[in-house]
Amino acid sequence: MLKSVAAIPPSLAGATATWDGLVRATLRHAADTPEWLAKASALAPHSPALLAAKGLIFMLLGRRELAQEAAGLAAEARVALSEMPSRHDGLMVCALESWVAGRPSRSAKIFDLVQREFPGDAFAAKMAQAIRFLYGDAAGMRRSAELAVANFGDDHPHAGYIHGCFAFACEEVGDLALAERVGARALELAPDDAWALHAVAHVHEMRGHPEKGRAWLAPRQSAFAHCSTFRHHVWWHYALFELELGAYDSVLALYDTEVRRESTDDYRDIANAVSLLARLEADGVDVGERWEELACLAEQRMNDGCIPFADLHYLLALLAAGRDSAADQLIARMASGADGSEFGAVAAGCGAVAGGGLAAMRRGKHDEAFQGLIAARHALTKIGGSHAQRDVFERLTIDAALRAGRCDQARTLVQERAQRRGAYDSFSMKRLGQCGPTTVTPPAAGAASF
Repeated sequence: MLKSVAAIPPSLAGATATWDGLVRATLRHAADTPEWLAKASALAPHSPALLAAKGLIFMLLGRRELAQEAAGLAAEARVALSEMPSRHDGLMVCALESWVAGRPSRSAKIFDLVQREFPGDAFAAKMAQAIRFLYGDAAGMRRSAELAVANFGDDHPHAGYIHGCFAFACEEVGDLALAERVGARALELAPDDAWALHAVAHVHEMRGHPEKGRAWLAPRQSAFAHCSTFRHHVWWHYALFELELGAYDSVLALYDTEVRRESTDDYRDIANAVSLLARLEADGVDVGERWEELACLAEQRMNDGCIPFADLHYLLALLAAGRDSAADQLIARMASGADGSEFGAVAAGCGAVAGGGLAAMRRGKHDEAFQGLIAARHALTKIGGSHAQRDVFERLTIDAALRAGRCDQARTLVQERAQRRGAYDSFSMKRLGQCGPTTVTPPAAGAASF
C-alpha cells in the first residue's frame, strides 16, 4: 500500500490516469506531452485545472501567440471554476492568471501554496521550479524543491523527478556535492529523468571535469532520447565537454547532428545553438554559415518579448549575421519595457544594457562593449537560465575587457568566475595567459558559490 499518493485536482477525478500521464510527460520533458494534453482535454474539456495547466505549458514556451492563447485559457478556466469550484483547481487558475498578468513570481508562490495544501502534486512542484528558472531565482528553486521533496516519499510515483528538481536547484545555488548525490538518487528512482541527468552534467561542467561529464552522459542516452527539445539541450552539454577538451571538429559535428538536428524556432533550441557558436568563435573557430539560419529564425521571433533570456540570444544571432537594423530594433523594444510585466522590467533594465554592450562588441567598440556588459553583469541572473547558459555572457564580458586593453579588470573577472564556479577551466587559463603574468590560486575544493 502506497504511503505517498499523487494529489489530483477535483475537476480531474474522472481522468486520473490521463492526468497522471500528462504530469509524468511534463516531468520527463517528453516529446509526447502534446498528445497527453490532447487526451486529457478530450476527457475533461471543462476542467479548470486542466485549462490552467495547458495555459501554463504555453507560457513556458515563450511565444507571443501562445501567451495570447494562454490569456484566453485563463478566462475560460475562470468561468469553468464557477461551475465546479474547488480550492485546488482555483489555485491553479490563479497561478495562470498571475503569469498572464505579468507576475510570474506570484505564480511560483501560488504553486508553493499548492504544495503545502495538497502535498504530492508533482505538477505544482515542477511549475514552481520551471517558472523560477525563467527569472533566475535559484534560492527560491532550492526552497521550493526542499518543500516538494519532503512531500514525496520514495514510493510516490513521481518521486524520482522531484528529486531531479532538487538536484538541479542544489547545483544552481552552488551545493555541487549534494546535487551530484541527489541527481544519482533521482535516476535510481526514475531512470528516464533527463532533468536529473542534466543536473549532474551541470556539476561536472562547473567543476571543470569534461572527461567525467562525457563519461556521465555517454552511457545514459536512454534517459533523454524520449525528450522533445530538451534532448538537444543535453547534447549541448555534451558539446560543452568536447569544447572544454578542444575537440572542435567534434563540437561542430554535434552541433549539426544533435544540437541543431532540427531547424526549430523554439527559443531554447536557438539559445543552445547561439551560445555554442559564440563559444566556438571566441576560441577562433570558423563556424561557416551557421549563423544565418539562426538569424532568420531570430528575426521572426524578436518581437515576442516574452522572456529576456530568449531576447538576448536572438540578439546575438542577429548581430553575428550582420542584421544590424533588426538588432537595434530588438534592443529598442527591450529598452521600452512597454508591457509593464516583471519580465519586461528585466528586459528594460539589465537586458537592454547588456544588449547594447553586445552590439558594441560586434561593431568593434570594445570599451563601450565592456562598459555595457559590466554594468549589466551582476543583475544578469534575472534574465533566467542556468549558470552554464549565462556563462556565454560572462565570457564575452571578459573578452570585451581584453579587447579594450583592460587586462587588470579581465584578470579580476576571470578569477571571480573561477572562484564562483569552484574551478579554473580551459577558458579561464587561456584568458589569464592573455592578461600577462598571473599567479593562479586554485579555489578550495567544493567552493562553488552563487
